[in-house]
Amino acid sequence: MKPATLLLTAAVVLANVIGNFALSWGMKHAPADAGIFASLIEPAVVAGIVLLIVWTLLRIRLLGLADLSYVLPITAVGYVLNAAMGAVFLHEQISLSRWSGTILIVAGAALTATTSAPESES
Repeated sequence: MKPATLLLTAAVVLANVIGNFALSWGMKHAPADAGIFASLIEPAVVAGIVLLIVWTLLRIRLLGLADLSYVLPITAVGYVLNAAMGAVFLHEQISLSRWSGTILIVAGAALTATTSAPESES
């Protein structure tokens, strides 16, 4: 795997995790009487939306460079990071069953990553 692809993979994961965090934080800190459209102008919400758009564009690029069977397992670490961000910074109470489910998703994705990629025919 080329270093540029690895760097792009890290950017995809970080944009997803930080974008989800910013969006969640912004929505939780929007004024209680603000409607959905008023909440959209909160700076953290705008930042979250922009980062998730960036995440989508970066992921499209990554899918052009690497196999889907690589992209999905390697970016699954974002599930754990999203849960950890919620627990640490948003003070969300994450039950043992929710942590277990998150770990199972990542473990399943990691298991698929252990298979070798088929040789492409040219």
